[in-house]
Amino acid sequence: MMSAAQSQTTMEAKLGALQCHFTWDLDSSKSELFILRDMLEDIGTEEGNSWLGHIYNLQGYIHYQLGFTEDARRFFSRAAEGFHQMRNTGSDEGPWLVVNYGNLAWLHHQLGEQVESQTYLSKVDTLLKEYPSPSEDELHPEIYAEKAWTLMKFGRDKTLLAADYFERAIRMKPDMVEWQTSHVIALVNVYGHGDKLLDENILEKMRIAKENDPDNLYLAALYLQACAKKVRTSEDEVRELANKVLKKPPSSYSGIRPLLRLYRMYVSKDEAIDLAKKALKRHPDERLLKRYTAICYKWRIYSDSHPEQSMIDKAISLHKEVISLYPDSSLEIKLAFVNIVAKSNHGQAEADQIYEDLLKSDLERADRQMLYNCYAKHVFFIHNESNKSVEYHMKAAEIPHQSRYRESSIRELKKSIRRRHYMSGKIIHFLDKLQSKSQ
Repeated sequence: MMSAAQSQTTMEAKLGALQCHFTWDLDSSKSELFILRDMLEDIGTEEGNSWLGHIYNLQGYIHYQLGFTEDARRFFSRAAEGFHQMRNTGSDEGPWLVVNYGNLAWLHHQLGEQVESQTYLSKVDTLLKEYPSPSEDELHPEIYAEKAWTLMKFGRDKTLLAADYFERAIRMKPDMVEWQTSHVIALVNVYGHGDKLLDENILEKMRIAKENDPDNLYLAALYLQACAKKVRTSEDEVRELANKVLKKPPSSYSGIRPLLRLYRMYVSKDEAIDLAKKALKRHPDERLLKRYTAICYKWRIYSDSHPEQSMIDKAISLHKEVISLYPDSSLEIKLAFVNIVAKSNHGQAEADQIYEDLLKSDLERADRQMLYNCYAKHVFFIHNESNKSVEYHMKAAEIPHQSRYRESSIRELKKSIRRRHYMSGKIIHFLDKLQSKSQ
């Protein structure tokens, strides 16, 4: 008869072999988890969302990691309901529940509820026997698709792996339109970052996915944006898409965010503000639209060396409201807010005080890096203190966390060398040391 210790070891081995959020190496800092939680809430769970089950599954995992175990139970339970609602097969169970049951097995195990954990382990075994993968040496396509969709939320490195998993899932089950769409979005997130031009192969995949998924306006906006980088798009096309997006329920995947970028780049920043305000007028309580409207004001003010005080006042008021709506994930918004305050009449002292308070606060390394980068730019542009700016760009760059803020600080340090800053020798030595550490 198996001893209690052997039984525990066997259970832990089975748990470790599961395909679920607890085994997918989704390590994140607390601040990143709060950002993800808010982002998932803003996706929206309106009727017809084909990723409903996946959204709730990831929400359950994030809430568990944040210590909200009862919320985790609730979201994992909702996930099963979401899959049943979307699959609409007449059967309560299918391979799409493997990840959900794996999550529940882990949750119960972590909470010391071993009988319930074993129940879900048995359910996973049953599903895998009833619905084996079409390919013996690969996962079931439903598992690949959920794993891919989840990894897309954890940065560009994992998004590259997500694109590969989507390819595998689509190869085994080519009729899933939402998988094809998400595969293309993953490719754009990896290869179309910033001002990068997408190659013709990915553009063609986007065109085909757009034809197969004509109601996906997020993809339509991304496609228009990708085309606009190569050949200037017409304002009529952008406005036509805007009329369609405004009729959609507000969501981070409704298409409004990439559409506002199109307005900023190819129409005007003032019209981007007008479009965001129009969307907000239709949905006045939608926090996501308030956030997007604040971003549009930020773009407009940052691009103007002498913005009107009335516009600054509107932006400050809106940013304060958005910060209150995202209390656990608002550092980036706070930094935009303080930079706008600094442009206000007699606002420099207030901005300096906000930065001083933030610099004293206890932040995780990614947030501290973001703060150092923004503060370096603040002291350079507002106070013309190039020495202090260099000092804080160094502080940002030496934090071992890859991000656009680190890349930005390294670029600024290299610019200082080209400008023959008197600290050039020290900067060169610092960058050489940084380079040797990364090798």
